[in-house]
Amino acid sequence: MKLDVSRFRVKEGAKVKLKDMPTQIKPIFASVDDAKKLLDRHVAQLAKLQELLYGANQYAVLLVLQGMDTAGKDGVVKHVMSGVNPTGCEVTSFKQPSSSELEHDFLWRSYARLPRRGYIGIFNRSYYEEVVVVRVHPELLANEALAHRVRKEDDFWDERYESIVDMERHLHRNNTRIVKVFLHLSREEQRRRFLARIDDPDKNWKFNSGDLHERTFWKLYQNAYQECLRATSTAGSPWYVVPADEKETARLIVSQILLDTMSGLHMEFPRVSGEQRKGLQQIREELESKPPTP
Repeated sequence: MKLDVSRFRVKEGAKVKLKDMPTQIKPIFASVDDAKKLLDRHVAQLAKLQELLYGANQYAVLLVLQGMDTAGKDGVVKHVMSGVNPTGCEVTSFKQPSSSELEHDFLWRSYARLPRRGYIGIFNRSYYEEVVVVRVHPELLANEALAHRVRKEDDFWDERYESIVDMERHLHRNNTRIVKVFLHLSREEQRRRFLARIDDPDKNWKFNSGDLHERTFWKLYQNAYQECLRATSTAGSPWYVVPADEKETARLIVSQILLDTMSGLHMEFPRVSGEQRKGLQQIREELESKPPTP
């Protein structure tokens, strides 16, 4: 079963209204067991494509995951990427910038963690925090010595969007394919997930009172994401707004997006020349002619 994920893609230049976009859709599977079986198939296909990605050594793939607290970013990484070879995949979870990172431009620390050719990189949060969290809390720009600019210049955020788009276009030209996923969670579902973390002793460690404080800025975050999605979704590096109220559905959609992206690269394993095949055959004959060492 192949899912059509085009409806979740944000067209370049399109106006985005998150309140009009679903956080939950009609089930795309008959049962949870069916969802698991389909995800298992996706995982197996991704494992084969990752091997091809590594062998072809032509492209790098970067998956960017964004969303409100409890949206399911960690779960997507854990379940969707469960079958890939960990030596060819690197996950980076960006936290609050260090003092050293703040001394550089806002893209610097992310650029240093980009995947090399043949590899998959996953950003669990990313440079987009600088146009979402920082936009909601512009006082943070004081740490970047830029607070004076955001107060005086109306185009400050537009310039940041432009810097991001320029960087992503540069990466696309150099064979890094970027898949950007916004896990679209409803405020009510976030409330339920916070309560679940409180009620389950094994999940108490996940609850952070700071997350509850950020919940009071919900509308500002939604507005910041809307502007970000509108300004930075391009043909080469599109955003996908994925309904995230049902975890199984979200994981299936994300896995299908990755499958479509990687399949579309039309990669091949390196071809072996006739001379190389001849050499391999000679080695094979030599190996067969020698008895095993006791």
